[in-house]
Amino acid sequence: MFTGIVEEIGTVVSVQSRERSAIIEIEVSKTGQGTDVGDSLAVNGCCLTVVGREEINRDAHVGGMILRFDVVPETMVRTNLGDLRDGDPVNLERPLKADGRFGGHIVQGHVDGVGRIREVKDAENARIMEITFPSTLRRYIVEKGSICVDGVSLTVASIAPDSFTVWLIPHTCEATTLGKGQPGHRVNLECDLIGKYVERLLMDVLPDYVKSFEKGC
Repeated sequence: MFTGIVEEIGTVVSVQSRERSAIIEIEVSKTGQGTDVGDSLAVNGCCLTVVGREEINRDAHVGGMILRFDVVPETMVRTNLGDLRDGDPVNLERPLKADGRFGGHIVQGHVDGVGRIREVKDAENARIMEITFPSTLRRYIVEKGSICVDGVSLTVASIAPDSFTVWLIPHTCEATTLGKGQPGHRVNLECDLIGKYVERLLMDVLPDYVKSFEKGC
């Protein structure tokens, strides 16, 4: 489980594209600490498994690491990871520890759909970003509710028929890739988990409840 609090921005160093899948290598620093083969890491909000790691030391005072990930066809179709190219920045977060501080909201790293940045504008010390979303996600996006955008936990400021807005503080712009997000860029979206479970329970339980109620009447 993740919280949508990005720990660092990594750099894509290699993308080996195949017909429907890919192998992606990312240079990391902080998120490489304690991360071994088989561990999970959220890359732009998508939970991936580390399949390889290589220690590097490009500077006498700064150590680093390259982590390798297999990206399967399902992930390529449902996320924006297929857009990545060498040199691209990516948001990274390690899974939450059991005794860790819960700073964002419940994030699984299971992307629900890909949105697109429609408009970006500045307002004093904030950046307002409007993002379009697939129609299938509308019922899960709630004004003042939580949403994860490219791995960043954000609050929905307003919602329109096919888009929503978020306000980014300066720290978010500096500490995540959203600070450089421009109109046209595709972003991974993960809606709040609670709404999806509530919907599923209602679908399973409500029909039987209605039948029982009608029989009782």
